[in-house]
Amino acid sequence: MITLTRRAAIGALAAPLFTPGILRAQTASAPIKIGLLSDVAGPYRDVGGPGSKVGAELAVAEFGGTLLGRPVTVMQTDDQNKADLASAQARQWIDDEGVTVLVDGAGSSAGLAIQQVAREKKRIFLMTTPLSTALVGKQCSPYGFQFACNTYALAKGIGTALTKAGGDTWFFITADYEFGHSLQANTEEFILRAGGKVLGGARAPLGTSDFSQQLLQAQASGAKIIGLANAGTDLQNCIKQAAEFGIVQRGQRLATLLMILPDIVALGQATCQGLVLTNSFYWAQSAETRAWSAKYAARMGKPPDEYNAAAYAAVLHWLKAARDAGTLDADAVADRMRALPVNDVYNRDVRIQANGSVPHTMYSWQVKPPRPGQDKWDALSLIGTLPSPEAYPPPAQFGCPLVAPA
Repeated sequence: MITLTRRAAIGALAAPLFTPGILRAQTASAPIKIGLLSDVAGPYRDVGGPGSKVGAELAVAEFGGTLLGRPVTVMQTDDQNKADLASAQARQWIDDEGVTVLVDGAGSSAGLAIQQVAREKKRIFLMTTPLSTALVGKQCSPYGFQFACNTYALAKGIGTALTKAGGDTWFFITADYEFGHSLQANTEEFILRAGGKVLGGARAPLGTSDFSQQLLQAQASGAKIIGLANAGTDLQNCIKQAAEFGIVQRGQRLATLLMILPDIVALGQATCQGLVLTNSFYWAQSAETRAWSAKYAARMGKPPDEYNAAAYAAVLHWLKAARDAGTLDADAVADRMRALPVNDVYNRDVRIQANGSVPHTMYSWQVKPPRPGQDKWDALSLIGTLPSPEAYPPPAQFGCPLVAPA
């Protein structure tokens, strides 16, 4: 038989009365968790990956490390660009880990799955790698913010410029999932507007290592421009194999629709010289970007790309909005995010649109020829600028239900 002392019995009865207060105190001092769902080891590792976690951590450090009296921590996991895995991880982080805001997303298919969970759970989702216009179109969310550029903005500069410059016939090699489909469709729109024609296309699954079949089709098409609607190691493999096939030497041009600096370094500047690309951030474009990039490079050993910078900008803007709102409530913070202009090393007075799009200034660059003693990371020359929000679609264009029809 178990007996209780009078003091123990009183304590046992009183404990439930004190528990809610204890829990409130613990919650008030618990860390605020920012969770990145990223491609940590796959084909898009250098697009976002570990570098985007560094970008987010730099934002937290710049902000002071605390929010509303609580410390802020940054977490990251690998969603492998898989929608089911990304969805399950997002749900588990929110339900079991108490994650307040989700960041990154990796591939667009994974990003769309995370967007659905974030909408259901009323959590802010800061998209810094997924680029599909569906994320700010029919599947937009009051809690979703696309802080990287989107496929429309990437397509507008390259598709229009190359077609008007005489590259009026195109063939596409496209990543066979939402990102690639969106990028090709958006580029086709600008090709047709500029008076060009699309002669065909070939798709390849994410992670393809052999592009010989697609490249042979592109050669046989006779198109002046071969548009590469892929990214990361897929893009690198495609360009390497195009060189082996002698495609450029035989008179066709390659148009890289999403190329980042690590791609150029991996392939070699001699291989990439003359290639034209579009992005929204380059580490060496100003004294301010150089200074911030030096902090990033001190940790990563290389400069950031626009997706790493987007993670920094997104987290910093969310922190400012939550501080101003005085709460972590997603509805209040989302409203404040839309009300505040985005200002950081990446953006100047950019206004978030009703569909969650962050319309950066977009830049067109050409890869420099290599020269002795050149910094391998200083590889781009500026050839054109589209100021915010000129490169981006009207917010209602892709059917976002948050936007009143024009």
